[in-house]
Amino acid sequence: MWLKLFFLLLYFFLLFVLARFFEAIVWYETGILATQLVDPVALSFKKLKTILECRGLGYSGLPEKKDVRELVERSGTLMQGELYSALKNEEEDTEPASSTSFSGEVHFYELVEDTKDGIWLVQVIAKDREPLLTKANWGKMVQKVSKFGIRTGTFNCSSDPRYCRKRGWLKSTLIMSVPQTSTSKGKVMLKQYNGSRIETEHIFKWMTALVASRIKTIRVPQQLLQEWNRSDQHPVKMFLFAKLVQPPAFFSALSVKFTGRIEFIFVDVQDWDSNQCMEDIGVRQVPSYILKTPEGTYRYGNSTGEYISLHAMDTFLRSVQPEVNDLFVLSLVMINLMAWMDLFITQGATIKRFVVLISTLGTYNSLLIISWLPILGFLQLPYLDSFYQYSLKLLRYADTTTIASWVRADWTFYSSHPALFLSTYLGHGLLVDYFEKKKRRSSNNDDELNANNLEWLSSLWDWYTSYLIHPIASFHNFPNESDWDDDPDLLLQRLAFPDLWLRPLVPTDYIKNLPTWKLGSAGRFSGRQSSKATGEEDRGGTASGELQNKPGNTQEDLTDGDHLGTGTGDASGSACEGPGCCSFRRGGRSHSVCSEAPVRESDWSSWPPDMMQCTECVVCLENFEDGCLLMGLPCSHVFHQQCIVVWLAGGRHCCPVCRWPSFKKKADREEHAVHGRGQY
Repeated sequence: MWLKLFFLLLYFFLLFVLARFFEAIVWYETGILATQLVDPVALSFKKLKTILECRGLGYSGLPEKKDVRELVERSGTLMQGELYSALKNEEEDTEPASSTSFSGEVHFYELVEDTKDGIWLVQVIAKDREPLLTKANWGKMVQKVSKFGIRTGTFNCSSDPRYCRKRGWLKSTLIMSVPQTSTSKGKVMLKQYNGSRIETEHIFKWMTALVASRIKTIRVPQQLLQEWNRSDQHPVKMFLFAKLVQPPAFFSALSVKFTGRIEFIFVDVQDWDSNQCMEDIGVRQVPSYILKTPEGTYRYGNSTGEYISLHAMDTFLRSVQPEVNDLFVLSLVMINLMAWMDLFITQGATIKRFVVLISTLGTYNSLLIISWLPILGFLQLPYLDSFYQYSLKLLRYADTTTIASWVRADWTFYSSHPALFLSTYLGHGLLVDYFEKKKRRSSNNDDELNANNLEWLSSLWDWYTSYLIHPIASFHNFPNESDWDDDPDLLLQRLAFPDLWLRPLVPTDYIKNLPTWKLGSAGRFSGRQSSKATGEEDRGGTASGELQNKPGNTQEDLTDGDHLGTGTGDASGSACEGPGCCSFRRGGRSHSVCSEAPVRESDWSSWPPDMMQCTECVVCLENFEDGCLLMGLPCSHVFHQQCIVVWLAGGRHCCPVCRWPSFKKKADREEHAVHGRGQY
């Protein structure tokens, strides 16, 4: 997870550098910066109207360019970045915005009346009547108000005539929903349009006047001083000082969006004879957007990306006074960007990448939701209010710095160019994938890199089935004569490694690291098995034929009569005492295995010093021949390389002789090598 976080932070740094690079290119080619001021006199009449539409100011009664230009200057300074965004949005507004069709009273109540921090414009169509606005005019209205976050809908009384009679909607009209108070979760008022003119500009002017009426307006200097020095439940306030009749629509729309968090105040200075009152509080320029906090004042528009627009000011205010939902969305975006890094960090088959990605997405998002639940519970505790206020104080200090303005400007830039954001993320991911491949090749992990989809799916299926059921040994190999009744210790020994228990599949990568060597000519051993014990020689011969066809059976798993050339000890307990013999007890009986001495002296010079010296493989019960490949296990027992690989690959990850795990190192293997030679 820390590796993904590092790559994500590196990606954000690359985005920051790339944004500065684009600014340098634009400045080099055009000599224009985004923060450079624009003189409205040099703009055309069409561009001036575009600026006024984005700010939400009506210009229907201003036929001359001079009046339009003065209105632009009185509403705020114009920057090159705002002009570029306004022209770009005008080009993209060719597609019609979406509008909701209400099905009845319940649907209307849930979306309109129960919404405490949004504005709605609803066209009511009376039963058997024509709508107030035609389809073309309604589309223009929807396009115009959607720039300010105002949602629109259509309510046809034919779907619920009882609710229309209850509301008094007997003719087609327009209904606007606006929060009535400046507190969160306040009441919502529904206002009906009663104007005689149904032009788009007149309806928009009615809407902006209605929304602006909920903003506190100051027109007297003494009232400004009282409001400036007053401390109430809103520690953060946004002041607009301008020579306007009413604030712009974007400013009024933001007051609704930040209901209960930030108080918006409009100061009309048109009729003020002196600016001494504003100079006393530190305001020396009109128009000005001033953010007043307990820490001090901040003039909006002096830093990078602080334009006079809805989107730019909304980003600024969200960073200064965020709510819990904003922090949750930010953490959700960060977590998912980190999770998608697994698509490039994971190496191997394509299907493996996507399986790991889906698993990581599910895990990270689940952990995020689980982590937020106690956080929300702690925030409700009353004695944590001081901690919450101190956190907001530190956040406001950080968000009013120059670096924070650069981050907000980059966020605005990349959010308006999503294709560029996705392409840079993909390019960064491909670089991560390249370096991860290079790192794995340097560590000799070519098997993981060269694995195809079918091989990985096969290994995934083996891994999955190993947690469902472990391969069960054949039941017909169990002895007919039970030694468990005679020796209870044998039962406990078998229960120590039961094949019926669920055991996960151990990866077989360790097999290629086991010691392997070829037996030279000097180490050839020849001899034949013979029995020195009495009884059941014919039965022993039969068992020998069965055992050679079942390499999975070992000397330790066999009972009496199943060993080649073994039998029951005599009454005196005598056993073979030849040079190549060994004896053991099982099931209360004594057994012995004997081999004749080799034809010539053994040469152990090529034998690894930490491996037990032996002459045969207990898996296949064959002698070691010239040139055969041998493999040793951590417990120091030696077998044919092919025999032990088949044994281990079948899921039996333990030594056939001593049951020591074949993937686990044995600390005392040297001691075993010294004292345990000739155990076979």
